[in-house]
Amino acid sequence: MNTDTMELHAGRGAHSAAMARLDPEIRGLLLALGVLCAAAVAFAPHFATAGNLLDVLRQLAFTGIVAYGMTLVIVAGEIDVSVGSAIAFSSALFGTLVASLGLPLWLAAVAVVALGTAIGAGAGAIRAWFNIPSFIVTLALFSALRGAAMLMTDAIPVPILEAGFERWGSGTLLGIPVPALVLLALFVVFSVLASRTAFGRAVYAIGGNAEAAHLSGIPVARTRVLLFAQTGGLAALAGLLMTSRLGSGNPNIGYGVEFAVITAVIVGGASLYGGKGSMLGTLLGGLFIVVLNNAMVLLGINSYAQDVANGVVVLLAVLVSSRAGLPAGWRLRRMPRA
Repeated sequence: MNTDTMELHAGRGAHSAAMARLDPEIRGLLLALGVLCAAAVAFAPHFATAGNLLDVLRQLAFTGIVAYGMTLVIVAGEIDVSVGSAIAFSSALFGTLVASLGLPLWLAAVAVVALGTAIGAGAGAIRAWFNIPSFIVTLALFSALRGAAMLMTDAIPVPILEAGFERWGSGTLLGIPVPALVLLALFVVFSVLASRTAFGRAVYAIGGNAEAAHLSGIPVARTRVLLFAQTGGLAALAGLLMTSRLGSGNPNIGYGVEFAVITAVIVGGASLYGGKGSMLGTLLGGLFIVVLNNAMVLLGINSYAQDVANGVVVLLAVLVSSRAGLPAGWRLRRMPRA
């Protein structure tokens, strides 16, 4: 056997070993994504062009950034349906601070992210200390933040004319869109946060069994506050990038983002029952949804049919998650009695 053949076999062996280490759901998602991309290249005009692929990365970034935070929220057995309105609120607030009050871009951006984080922390505190379901708390924010955004701007976009601002959402660095670079950087940060820190271990423990986590000394209330704080901050950051892309503080953006984000997390293998989920799965789940929607647009498929396709994908993902990832207690309760 010559050297080239040995190197080829070694490379294949390393690839097989790497695939074997992946979670079965991740392997299945990679396979589905590969099939989807192959079909898109074959049937969707211009899918594989550089310009379209860059657009795919931008679209992925705007939802994927928030999806990292949502992954931890869902892993902890919670939900946050306010992120779309939080994006609109941050955009409207940023436009008001820059265009109406004359704040520098950097100072307005810091203020917006800080306030978004504080609002999220407040929602987490209400959830933790008053034991109100997170769906109800964030549903209230869903309405309140959208209304506040409309009030600030009279429901009219606020133009932002500062030079260089458009580069935040539309610029590139080394040929890669800036939002995509932010997405990749946050992937590293949140992957480490979820798998290598005490906070990440606490999140998974709470999702598995919150009462047992509390009895073992994990600060459940504080962890929940931090969970919603980081989601609020990420939504504000995504709002800033969308604002840059549009060139105005716009209270009408962010509609449906919460559902797109939750879809990415669920398709990525997270369990709605808590205790299960990964950043890699979320990234791949988000990419799958974006590629699917992009291909359907290129094929000229009706937007209503696209919504139907997205709903089917979510349902299938939940069914797979329910069969593969139900906690033992839930499985026992669902068993028919003798």
